[in-house]
Amino acid sequence: MSAVIASAPLTDVSHWARSSGLEIVLIVTGAILMARLTAASCALVARRIEAHDARTDQLSRSEAAKHRRAVTNVVRWSLVVLITGVAALLVIQRLNIPLTSLVAPATVAGVAVGFGAQRVVQDVLAGFLLIAERQYGFGDVIRFSTLGATTGVTGTVEDVTLRITRLRTVNGEVVIVPNGQIVQVTNLSRDWARAVVDVPVPHSVDVTQVSSLLRDAGDDVFRDPHLRPLLLDPPTVMGVESLTVDQLEIRLVARTLPGRQFEVSRALRSRIAVAFRDIGLSVPAGLDAEPGGFDPDPGATPPPATTPPPATTPPPAASTGPGGAPAGPASKGETDL
Repeated sequence: MSAVIASAPLTDVSHWARSSGLEIVLIVTGAILMARLTAASCALVARRIEAHDARTDQLSRSEAAKHRRAVTNVVRWSLVVLITGVAALLVIQRLNIPLTSLVAPATVAGVAVGFGAQRVVQDVLAGFLLIAERQYGFGDVIRFSTLGATTGVTGTVEDVTLRITRLRTVNGEVVIVPNGQIVQVTNLSRDWARAVVDVPVPHSVDVTQVSSLLRDAGDDVFRDPHLRPLLLDPPTVMGVESLTVDQLEIRLVARTLPGRQFEVSRALRSRIAVAFRDIGLSVPAGLDAEPGGFDPDPGATPPPATTPPPATTPPPAASTGPGGAPAGPASKGETDL
């Protein structure tokens, strides 16, 4: 009799393992496979859309790729969370735990999470809105300000989820900020960008000649086969942008593809430096950042108006008069004598 009683729990465990236990294993395995299938399907859809967009212009394809990357990432993780939640409910049912008994604890837990994790809910809602409104996407160059920060952070978007945004700055630093903490976003690569180069020149330089040189440098960049695909329009000389006591600044602008304005700006500065060096003027360091005019080229003969006075030998020591007082200049009468 005792043997029959002892074998009863083993029989129940064996029966549960062959029924509910096996179902739990199948549910967990199926959830893992569905999560992986979801990730693979999202990647396949993204590749097909990229192949379809290859026939469109580069500008439109770039903007679509940014938004597609963000949406694909959000859809993938949303489906994974949904699959995990459904699998967890099915496992609870197989464990013979009534769901009605979890209503009260779930309500208390929901209230606690609502108070303790309200920042997370705010981040998720903000992330949903910024993706739905296409404020920025993967690969965009943005500058954002956060709550309590006095300066903004500029970098390239590496990842966008419903909760956080990850940026990489020009120094290689990774900045991760919750979406709910972002109060202002400046997108530097939306639709198109603008390369702006301010050239400081002294007042003595002929503005017409400088404008002609800048226009030639812009045309040279526009004809470059490597830089031409990055430009939407030929560079334009806007004219005198600012006027100070010792110099004036002439602005050169060019519309570029999103995020490529920095490369075009560097190319324009290089061409401008070469053009000015050919006429005997050298561009100072930091073309659009450091104020100041041009320094004369060492190999060129400086114009008479700007030639510094020759160095003179120091005057002889002044003689002292009686009593050690310095003797003043001789009067006209003393000189005649």
